[in-house]
Amino acid sequence: MVNDTPAAATAEFISQIHAERTALHAFIRLLETEQQALLNEQTEQIQALADNKTQMVQELTKLVNARRNGMLARGIKIEPGSMESWLQTHTAINLPTWQEIRQLATHAQHMNRTNGELIQVKMRHNQQTLTVLHNATHSANGLYGPDGQPSLPVSGRILNSV
Repeated sequence: MVNDTPAAATAEFISQIHAERTALHAFIRLLETEQQALLNEQTEQIQALADNKTQMVQELTKLVNARRNGMLARGIKIEPGSMESWLQTHTAINLPTWQEIRQLATHAQHMNRTNGELIQVKMRHNQQTLTVLHNATHSANGLYGPDGQPSLPVSGRILNSV
C-alpha cells in the first residue's frame, strides 16, 4: 500500500490556494460595489457593505494564515519568489493561480486605498458643510433660528411705514 499522505496534503494546500483566489475575487467585487455606493452617495448601502467587508477580511485573513502555515509545513520560506519556486517544482499547473492571487491582492489593496480616499473626501465635505451651517446659525445673519424657522435680520423699520 502506497502512503499518499503527502499527495493528499499537497492537494489540500492547492485547494486552499484556489479558495483564497475565489475569496479575493469576491472581495474585489465587494470593493467595486462599495466604490459605486460611495460615488452615488448611497449611505445606507455603505454601512451594510462595511459589515460585509469586515467579514470578508476575516475570511481572507484565515485563508492567508492557512496558506502561510501550509507553506511553512512544506519548508517554503515566506519571502518573494519562494512560493513560485515550490509550485514550479511540485505542481507547475497551479503557478498561474498563485500569480493571479498576487495580482488580485495588489488590485484589492489599490481599490481599498482608493475607497478610503473617497471616504476621506466625503468626510471633509460633510465637515465643511456642518461648519458652514454651524457658523451660519451662530452669526447675526443666520439662516435659521433655534426653532428651525428662517431667521430674518430685523431692521428698525416696521413694514408699510414711511
